[in-house]
Amino acid sequence: MSNQEEIQRCPYAAYCGGCTMQGIDYQEQLKRKQEKMNSLFGSLFLPLAIKGAKEPLHYRNKVQFTFGKDEKGRIFLGNYAPDSHILIPVKDCLICDEEAVKIAQSVCTLANRYRISIFNEHTYKGALRHILIRTTSLEETMVVLVSGSPHIYHEEELVRDLLKKHPSIKTVVKNLNSRHTSMILGEKNITLYGKGYITDELLGCRFRISPSSFYQVNKTQTAVLYQTAIDFADLKGEETLLDTYCGTGTIGILMSKKAKKVIGVEINPSAVKDAVRNAKNNHIDNIEFLCDDAGRFMRRMASSKRKIDAVVMDPPRSGSDETFLRSLCQLSPKKVIYISCGPETLRRDLNYLVKRGYKIEKLQPVDMFPYTDHVECVVLMSRVEK
Repeated sequence: MSNQEEIQRCPYAAYCGGCTMQGIDYQEQLKRKQEKMNSLFGSLFLPLAIKGAKEPLHYRNKVQFTFGKDEKGRIFLGNYAPDSHILIPVKDCLICDEEAVKIAQSVCTLANRYRISIFNEHTYKGALRHILIRTTSLEETMVVLVSGSPHIYHEEELVRDLLKKHPSIKTVVKNLNSRHTSMILGEKNITLYGKGYITDELLGCRFRISPSSFYQVNKTQTAVLYQTAIDFADLKGEETLLDTYCGTGTIGILMSKKAKKVIGVEINPSAVKDAVRNAKNNHIDNIEFLCDDAGRFMRRMASSKRKIDAVVMDPPRSGSDETFLRSLCQLSPKKVIYISCGPETLRRDLNYLVKRGYKIEKLQPVDMFPYTDHVECVVLMSRVEK
């Protein structure tokens, strides 16, 4: 059975909204994405051929659903329809890790068995609100039960039965979130089983993943994306590298093997803690992590006139702000490696840098999200010598 035939069997395609390229042959998807990138960047720089995924199905290592109740009072799992607050019951997903989906459905079954309360978004009372499941290449699984209440009825029995049925689960965490928000996770985590985190292996290094850690969701294409960035950096061992928006330190740790010194900057304190642990666990001693706003930090770095040879930037979908980009130009590193999850804002930022002394050397699209219209890019820029 072809990928297209299998994906067309998804019964939720018409209203789930998770996949915008349902029923389209994967090679056709890549063609359309390439055309989109060529159209977007062509007047600035012609992109290389997009790097497609060898496994375009069941690639997501992060799965999340919302708990709901039907008219008969039965608990179900679902996703919200696009631009609405209508919860669509979902029992399977063709782009999510298969075992993770099975675990989510097991939790739903147990919630019905033990008659566990479901969070009510009108009264803001009740327990189970969302479920988040993360998996790794080391076959470790984390289950996060997001609850609107500190107390989940029959919590111990639920965890016991879940572990018995799914031995791949290494930790179960209860996350408390009773806030009036669309955010999945709250700020407080309570470990119910295991260590409260799981570990993944990527390009020879191991990384600790906590419930709220940012970590790329495509279990195979992440290596492609980061190896592209490493190749573009082409470090020789004598460089000082600045890793901005560094998250849990993934790319900086991977590049530290070929750099003299790496400085990672991240605004999220929890992510910085994970980054420090990740560096220690991988026996990396030439990297330091600072908790700071990237733009504010770059402004200070530019004022200090400290020599930085290369900068890696991996900003959110909104891209970088002018404070960061202006300071980057003042800092004037020889190389800039830009990892982007938002092509439109990437073009805006590249245009800013090109007008201020940088030229694009390579622009590589990577398909991190098959069956959606999202594309990530890695760009190598070099300083124009005057």
